[in-house]
Amino acid sequence: MERQIRYQREADLEWAHRFTEHPGCERLLSCIQCGTCSGTCPLSIYMDLTPRRVLAMVREGFREDVLRSKTIWLCASCYSCSVECPQKISITDVMYQLKREAIRNNVYPKRFPIPVLAQEFCEMVRRRGRNSEFWVVFRMALRSNPLILLSMARTGWDLWRTGRLSLRMERIQRTNELQHIPAASREVD
Repeated sequence: MERQIRYQREADLEWAHRFTEHPGCERLLSCIQCGTCSGTCPLSIYMDLTPRRVLAMVREGFREDVLRSKTIWLCASCYSCSVECPQKISITDVMYQLKREAIRNNVYPKRFPIPVLAQEFCEMVRRRGRNSEFWVVFRMALRSNPLILLSMARTGWDLWRTGRLSLRMERIQRTNELQHIPAASREVD
């Protein structure tokens, strides 16, 4: 992510206020920027923004920067940040909400495989009621980086040959009943 000076006039404070009304995000404004979340996060070394910085940017209303970052997609949902937070902020829930908003507004890093995988998984479960691992990964690779299929071919072949990978797309009965699930519960977590 390109580092660039941001000014308060570029921020959307109304968005920041609305964001804190989502379940699990209510305590966001109590963050004291101690850095415990970033220090306990096992993946923070791979993130473009540390969890501490994400929280600060959300509080200040820098919506586009946060939603376009890779950080929210690298969160492993291990909850170490939430467990160690002295202010009891549910940082993992904040990350989930940011993911949902990024997908809803189509502002996640393009061709980044994690949000594409989340979308493909949810769509397959919505349509078929089940996840078919091969097809979810195949569709994710086609949408994000088709060349990765070449590096996966040998492993896929070995898994298929030994019966550990199915190419079948299974379906549950009465998938039409899945359509009655409220849209909010179908959002990606």
